Amino acid sequence: MTYGAVRRLNKAALVLCLAAPAALAEPVTVLAFGDSLTQGYGLPPEDGFVPQMQEALEARGLDVTLINGGVSGDTTAGGLARIDWSLSEDVDALIVALGGNDMLRGFDPALTKSNLAGIVAAAGERPVMLVGLSAPGNYGPEYKAAFDAIFPDLAEATGALYFESFFKGIGQDPGDVGRFMQADGIHPNAAGVTRIVGAMAPAVADLVARVR
Repeated sequence: MTYGAVRRLNKAALVLCLAAPAALAEPVTVLAFGDSLTQGYGLPPEDGFVPQMQEALEARGLDVTLINGGVSGDTTAGGLARIDWSLSEDVDALIVALGGNDMLRGFDPALTKSNLAGIVAAAGERPVMLVGLSAPGNYGPEYKAAFDAIFPDLAEATGALYFESFFKGIGQDPGDVGRFMQADGIHPNAAGVTRIVGAMAPAVADLVARVR
């Protein structure tokens, strides 16, 4: 074999070695674990949070599979009860968007925080993103302060990523919010989900990067 042929073979082998990590990379699987907001209540399947987030992540060039782990009406206690079997071996990262039903039922924020801590702990080494919620003022200032603090405090204590509010993309202006909500005033319509996803997608991309 000539020197030139050997050189060409060595060069080809080097190219294959450099390309191997990209070729062998597998898609990241993310479990979106939540309640009706995650599940897509009142919407056609394609307009829900998970399908729209899947599209947003793919538009960013990410090879991600998003699993819909939303259960309408679920509380943090219900989430804690099902987290172990929901976290199958193929799940690489976890989005936790629970707590709204606890708040609507006036549950003790300390209990909600304890349940969420158990869910985060169940994730083990998997990266986690906590999605916050804010209690309305009619629950009283003490309850609101305690509930609102659950998510940032727990994220800081556990090292989880923190996204401040599921509804961040919709905003706070009462005259604007109504256009993006269903008639019940609790769940977003398809346009509302689009805005929610637009605000949250960069944070989910950061979560995926933690897996990489």
